[in-house]
This record gives sequence, structure tokens and C-alpha cells, in this order.
Amino acid sequence: MEALSQTRVDKYLWAIRVFKTRSDAAEACKTNKVKVNGSEAKPSKEIKTGDIIEARKGSVHYLYEVVSPVDKRQGAANVHMYAKDITPQEELDKLNVPVEMVFMKRDRGTGRPTKKERRLIDKLMDEGWDN
Repeated sequence: MEALSQTRVDKYLWAIRVFKTRSDAAEACKTNKVKVNGSEAKPSKEIKTGDIIEARKGSVHYLYEVVSPVDKRQGAANVHMYAKDITPQEELDKLNVPVEMVFMKRDRGTGRPTKKERRLIDKLMDEGWDN
């Protein structure tokens, strides 16, 4: 296969498995979640070897250096031949935020009744109406 000198940023991000679909990659570009060499990139932005791509997914800003442009989806084992992950460790640490900080835990029985509680309520209501 002949080596590419340039490729579209949306195709590249899809090919190196940053996004699951190409349309997800294009949508990220359109919503200003992708930067190439520090400037916002449209999906059609051409990238070349040596470019630095920043892609924001959730609260994490991933950084990739283009080793070789590619526009065909690559297997996970081959991605290192086309992209170098240069994401700082402090960004990767954001993935390991404890669950307690993100979600509030609800005590059992403080919301809607459980199935067991619902049966008990129904039983009590039936007994009350029969008298």
C-alpha cells in the first residue's frame, strides 16, 4: 500500500480508533472538540506527519502525534505505527476519578418503592378495601 502524505482529520481519528465511527469524529470536529497544531479543525482539515492532534472526549484531552497519515481503519495492534499517544498523565488520571465523587448514592427506600415494598403496599390496600 502506498504511503499517504496527507489525509482528512476525521478519517484519521476514526482510522486510529479515537472515535468509534467516522461520523462521531466529524461531529467532534464540528463541535470544536478537535484541534490540529493548536487551532480548531473542521472535519476536512488535512493532516500530515508531525502534526499534533488534540481530541476532547468527555473531560479528557487526548494528544496524538501523527507518525504516518492513514485513512483506512486500523487494527488496535497497528495503531502505534500511525499515531503516537502523547497524552499527559494528569489527563489520563481523570479517567480514574472515584465514582463517589461523580454520582450521588441514593439510600435504599428513599425513592420509588421496590418491588417487594410495592407488593406489601398492594396487600395492605386490598385488605383495607375489603372491610
